[in-house]
Amino acid sequence: MPRKKRNESSEKDPLIVDQVLQELGDIRSEMVTETELLQSKLKEVHPSFRESARNLIHYLVLRRRDLRAMQAQLASLGLSSLGRAESHALANVDAVLNVLRRLSNASTTETASSSMDIDFHRGQQLLSEHTESLLGPSSPERNTRIMVTMPSEAGDDYTLIHRLLEAGMDCMRINCAHDDAATWERMIEHLRRAEKALGRNCRVMMDLAGPKLRTGPLEPGPAVLRIRPQRNEYGRVIAPARIWLTDEEASETSPTQADATLFVPSKWLAGLELEDRIQLTDARDCKREIKVVAPTEHGCWAEAIKTMYIIPGTVLRRRKTSTDSHRHEATIRQVPNLESCIPLHEGDQLILTRDQQPGRPHVHDSSGRLLTPATIGCTLPEIFDDVEAGQPIWFDDGKIGGVISKVDVNQVHVRITHARSQGEKLRADKGINLPESALRLDALTEKDREDLRFVATHADVVELSFANTVHDVELLQRHLATIGNRQPSIVLKIETRRGFEHLPEMLLAAMRAPCCGVMIARGDLAVECGFERLAEIQEEILWICEAAHVPVIWATQVLESLAKEGLPSRAEITDAAMGHRAECVMLNKGPHMLKAVEVLDNILRRMQSHQTKKKAMLRELRLAHMLALDPGEP
Repeated sequence: MPRKKRNESSEKDPLIVDQVLQELGDIRSEMVTETELLQSKLKEVHPSFRESARNLIHYLVLRRRDLRAMQAQLASLGLSSLGRAESHALANVDAVLNVLRRLSNASTTETASSSMDIDFHRGQQLLSEHTESLLGPSSPERNTRIMVTMPSEAGDDYTLIHRLLEAGMDCMRINCAHDDAATWERMIEHLRRAEKALGRNCRVMMDLAGPKLRTGPLEPGPAVLRIRPQRNEYGRVIAPARIWLTDEEASETSPTQADATLFVPSKWLAGLELEDRIQLTDARDCKREIKVVAPTEHGCWAEAIKTMYIIPGTVLRRRKTSTDSHRHEATIRQVPNLESCIPLHEGDQLILTRDQQPGRPHVHDSSGRLLTPATIGCTLPEIFDDVEAGQPIWFDDGKIGGVISKVDVNQVHVRITHARSQGEKLRADKGINLPESALRLDALTEKDREDLRFVATHADVVELSFANTVHDVELLQRHLATIGNRQPSIVLKIETRRGFEHLPEMLLAAMRAPCCGVMIARGDLAVECGFERLAEIQEEILWICEAAHVPVIWATQVLESLAKEGLPSRAEITDAAMGHRAECVMLNKGPHMLKAVEVLDNILRRMQSHQTKKKAMLRELRLAHMLALDPGEP
């Protein structure tokens, strides 16, 4: 029986060979034809990207059809299944075709390789060259670079930048949505000083803010300050509330973290002494007491062991030691308003308005019936001309979702369809995403144009936020050309569905310059395309960019819990390990960002010996030696 099966298999092989030979031959012809038809576009590409642009077109043609059945047939013949063809698409197809022709009974001549074809080694070389041109040289044990977003304090803290560079930072990212030119310049000066001290190079990447579509302001919440001590599970106080008392007219920030700050008259503040007791009646008519623990030159520290609610008009009565009944009063005049929000549940109505009048929550009558729906403005009212009923809308990084039910001249009516069972709270200045709306927004705002003058002078790379079309890329290229001869390289931030769909043509436009890159901005991209699709979209971007030999930056929420809280989740570690398939991984700012750089550096070094892109590296596995040969061994 086994012999018969082998004979049947061998009889079928020629049919499989001829079938695959015909299909793959047709694909190759289409790859060549398409390249000839796009010669006008290829001529616009910079010479350093000509080979890469042709390979991109070849790969796109290869991926226009479902190849899974063919891949299974090629694998059954023991041949390459074209699963690693990204960097050298035509050469990979030709190599398979030539083997198929040798196996075929048909008399066909082999395809001669052209001097313009990119083989595997040339494809890897081009990607490496383009990566080094954009991101700088790699370290000996880690090819994947590390980019770190600068916090505001980096403008005044040289030591922070020195330590980040020492820990493995390869690229400094400055977000132009925050701080100002003077702060950015100090950050760069600190970096150049650290480079000289450590003998290392680091690229400066500046991220344009772009058109930020966000929620408008809300009516302020009540002016009330809750002060409460720390309690354990049994409700017992384990640490008093730390209160900083400061001059209401010339306030001083607390030297260390305070649970609350109270603004009081300067004369009353000056009379406070150690162990003084301050008595008050809070907003709930509860009698409370604050104890002075540390008068200082600039303010006074006090403690409270009971929860209290302070409002404007609350009277503080200072009582000296218990032997002194004399009281001195001070009235609280300044209390910050609580941050307002709009509570939203599935089925609720929300109205977006064109104006920037402060929004407000729903209003209900005494029986709970809706009187007035919640309203909130948006920062870019011009989108009202581009949205239509039936289109989805998302708020706050996808936490709240809805469908547009009606569009008026000055209002967009939204029905909430996605929120947690306990509801969500929509606040001011939260992102708005309209994934299916063709928004006519220029990629460059007036602020971006102003910032570009600094960027063109000081940065190695400019990151174009919300890159959606070729027009956006060309707009940035034209504007940079008017500023001066120094042209920073361009990185396209792919963070919308339109940007993802237009990536190939945007790449060809960006490749008119000698150097370019792509950032997978996974935060907005997940909202725009759906969280369940993010993994496959990441893969597609990585494939397309490898075919173009364009370096990719893996960004958004990498080791976020570690950077912010000091401890990563298991999922974050796995995600960071996957990031090595890109040419650069970006970390965001946080109190523990230095530790995050160290951990990421360690992960990327380890992963490099196991895998590069999709190709597994067959490094010796210690686990392979752990199999006990003797069944009797313990």
